[in-house]
Amino acid sequence: MKPSPQFFLAAFLSLILQTGICYGIKWIALSKTPSSLALNQTQHCKQLEGLVVSQVQLCRSNLELMQTIIQAAREVIKTCRKTFSDMRWNCSSIELAPNYLLDLERGTRESAFVYALSAAAISHTIARACTTGDLPGCSCGPIPGETPGPGYRWGGCADNLNYGLIMGSKFSDAPMKMKKSGSQANKLMHLHNSEVGRQVLKASLEMKCKCHGVSGSCSIKTCWKGLQELRDIALDLKNKYLSATKVVHRPMGTRKYLVPKDIDIRPVKETELIYLQSSPDFCMKNEKVGSHGTQDRWALKTGTSMSSGPQGDLEGHQKLQS
Repeated sequence: MKPSPQFFLAAFLSLILQTGICYGIKWIALSKTPSSLALNQTQHCKQLEGLVVSQVQLCRSNLELMQTIIQAAREVIKTCRKTFSDMRWNCSSIELAPNYLLDLERGTRESAFVYALSAAAISHTIARACTTGDLPGCSCGPIPGETPGPGYRWGGCADNLNYGLIMGSKFSDAPMKMKKSGSQANKLMHLHNSEVGRQVLKASLEMKCKCHGVSGSCSIKTCWKGLQELRDIALDLKNKYLSATKVVHRPMGTRKYLVPKDIDIRPVKETELIYLQSSPDFCMKNEKVGSHGTQDRWALKTGTSMSSGPQGDLEGHQKLQS
């Protein structure tokens, strides 16, 4: 018996659901949550856009976190747009969350950056919220074990990075840990890039101090561990975006791993962003792939030509006409 057209349509839709790869950043749609939504009852979690089932469950059990996570979603959009304002791809399509275009729907280097930034942003925002007292479940970060130098003492309120990492990764990684969240290669790629974002966040923790003393002498400095601003973390991730590595899912022994495509077989470095598919051409306007073109706005030029990719030496800015 010949299958009906409805059968093929159902199979096609099922394939789309099985192979969709941007589940992990649909939560950025939380940025559109109306301020009138109180989020003080568990049934409110179903009203939030862009969440998968496991994230709704996390919302129900951690209601006090949700306003902070909503703020993180807004920070992702603002920071991404600012970081890429001078590039051919200017992150404008991120505002379409949760229904992305091909620039973020596919496993491109652009999606690699957004996954990394999203993972860093949610942990950063939660860690800072602990410091400001906005979250009842956490407080200041722990006092460092090492002894500060002469004239220095530990004090103040450190950013609670550990709590931010734990709760942030639970929420942002939840979609990639679903059984039906796309291919194994895509899940490995997104989990890897998210972890790169958290690594850059951890590396940004630095000692911050405030002076004390008679007449501003600064004879004693009270210090604590604080995170750099998200915009600085995003700039570090942008550098990793520019040098991101294209990978393939290749058998090695009895298992398959993501390995660099054009380099001798080696493991993927823990510090590098990776992608599976080449980026669309962002030179010309093409709304389907997330490109608004680059006419009449400032962007970085690459080498001697105005190519669409991020490769090459950056030689300053030029206003693009086509």
